[in-house]
Amino acid sequence: MIIEDEEKTVITVIMAAGKGTRMKSNKSKLVHKIYDKELVKRVTEVAKSIGSDEVIAVVGHLKEQVEEVLGDTVKYAYQEELLGTGHAVMQASKYLEGKKGKVIILYGDVPILRKNTLENLVTKSFKNKEYATLLTAIYENPTGYGRIIRDEGGNIKAIVEEKDANMFEKEIKEINSGIYCFDIEELLSALKQLKPNNVQGEYYLTDVIKIMNDKGLKTGAVIVEDNTEILGVNDRAQLELLTRVLRMRINAEHMRKGVTIEDANATYIHDNVEIGIDTIIHPNTTIKSGVIIGNNCEIGPNAYIREGSVIGNNVKIGNCVEIKKTKIGDRTKVPHFIYLGNTEIGSDCNVGCGTITCNYDGKNKNETKIGDRAFIGSNVNLVAPVTLGDDVLIAAGSTITEDVPTGKMGIARERQINKDKKSK
Repeated sequence: MIIEDEEKTVITVIMAAGKGTRMKSNKSKLVHKIYDKELVKRVTEVAKSIGSDEVIAVVGHLKEQVEEVLGDTVKYAYQEELLGTGHAVMQASKYLEGKKGKVIILYGDVPILRKNTLENLVTKSFKNKEYATLLTAIYENPTGYGRIIRDEGGNIKAIVEEKDANMFEKEIKEINSGIYCFDIEELLSALKQLKPNNVQGEYYLTDVIKIMNDKGLKTGAVIVEDNTEILGVNDRAQLELLTRVLRMRINAEHMRKGVTIEDANATYIHDNVEIGIDTIIHPNTTIKSGVIIGNNCEIGPNAYIREGSVIGNNVKIGNCVEIKKTKIGDRTKVPHFIYLGNTEIGSDCNVGCGTITCNYDGKNKNETKIGDRAFIGSNVNLVAPVTLGDDVLIAAGSTITEDVPTGKMGIARERQINKDKKSK
C-alpha cells in the first residue's frame, strides 16, 4: 500500500503478551510455527507488507522468546499485568503520541490474515474518514462472539458481548474479529477514558467504539470474505487446523496458476514458492519456502525440496528424493532415493538411484558442481568439494573424491574378487 500523504502514517500494534497456557508448552504460544514460520512473525510480516511505518509488539509473558524471533524489526512495549486489550494498547501509546494517521490492532496468535484484507481495512478507513474501522465476519452460528450493532447509517453503534446480548441482539450474525483500524489521535483520547468497569477489572478495547460514538465520530466496518482469516491459535489442535487451512489456500493458488497437484491433502507447499505451469506434484511432497521450480516438471511422490533450491524446466524429481540448496538444469532426471545438497547440476543429466552428495565434512558445507549431460551411475557418493565436467560418466558404486574432467569416466571402487567359500 502506498501512503502518498505524509500525514497518513500507518502504525501497527501487535498484541503479543498473552500466556497461552492451553498450548501446554515451555515456549510462548507465539513462537510456535506454521510451515517453519513463527505465528508472531507471520503477523509482523503481513503488517509490514501493507506499508506500516512502524510495528510495535506488546509483549509480556516469555517476552524474550518473542524478542528473539522478531529482533530489531519491531519496537517493543511491555505489559506486565494482563489487564485487557485496552490496557495492552495503552502500553504502546508512547509510540503513538504526537502522530497523525491510523493505527492497526492485530494479534500475534491470528496468523493467516491476508494482505489484501488488511489493505482493504486501512484503505476504507482513510477513504471514508472513519475514526474506527472494524474487521467483522458473518457467522451462521455466532454463539460466543461479540455482536456488531449498527445504526441506520451503517455506523458501528456498539459491540455487545454474548453474555450481555438480549434475545434480538443474539440473532445478529455479524461478529467482531477484534481487528481494528483507528484514528491515532482519537484512539489516544479514548484510551484515557477507558474504565475497568467489569467483573474482571480489565480495560476493554471494545469500549473505545462507544466512546467514539458518544462523540459523534464516524465508524464503519469491512466484512472479511474468508472467515478462516480471523481464526486464532489457542491450543495445538487449532495450530494444526490453521496449518491445514494455509496448506489448502497455498495449494489452491498454485492450481489456479496451472500446476497439477494430485492430492492437495497430502502436498505441503510452504509460502513463497514459485512453480511453473504444467508441472505435476505427486502426493507426500514437501516444498520449502523460496524454492523455484520451472515448467513441465514432475515432482515426487515422497520428494522433499528444501530451501535454496532452483529447478529448471522439464525436470524429473522422483520418489524419496531430497534436494537442498541445489540448482538443477533443464531436462535433468533425479529419479529416486537420491540426496543432492549444496549442488549445481547442469542440463540433460541423469542421476542414478542411491546417489548422494557428501556435502558436510563435520564442520563445513561444501559444494558439488556437475556439468551438462553427465551420467551418474547408481549408488555413487560424490564427496564435496568436487567438480564433474560436461559429458562425464561415473561408474556405479563409485566414491568420487577428486574432480573428473570433461568427457572422462570416473571409477572409484575396489576390483571384484571371487574366492572359494570357506567350509563351515
